[in-house]
Amino acid sequence: MATFFSDTHPKMAALQIKLSREAPAWRKMEMLAQLNASARTLALSGLRQRHPNAGEGELRRRLAGLLLGDELAQKVYGGIIHAA
Repeated sequence: MATFFSDTHPKMAALQIKLSREAPAWRKMEMLAQLNASARTLALSGLRQRHPNAGEGELRRRLAGLLLGDELAQKVYGGIIHAA
C-alpha cells in the first residue's frame, strides 16, 4: 500500500485509512465540514493580513472571490466596496 505522506509511518497510514473507511457517513461529513471551516478561517486570516484596513463586509466579499472566482462573486455579491 502506498503512503500518502512521506512523514507518516506506513502502519499509521494504514490505520488512518482503515478508520476512515469504517467511519459512518455522518462522521465523514462532520470531518469535511471541519476541514472546510478551517480552510475558510485560514483564507480570512490571509485576507486580513493582505488588506489590514478592510472591513468585515469587504473581507467576506474577497473570500467569495477566492471561493467562487471573481466573475461569479461579482455577479452574486457585486463589486468590492472598500472601507472608508
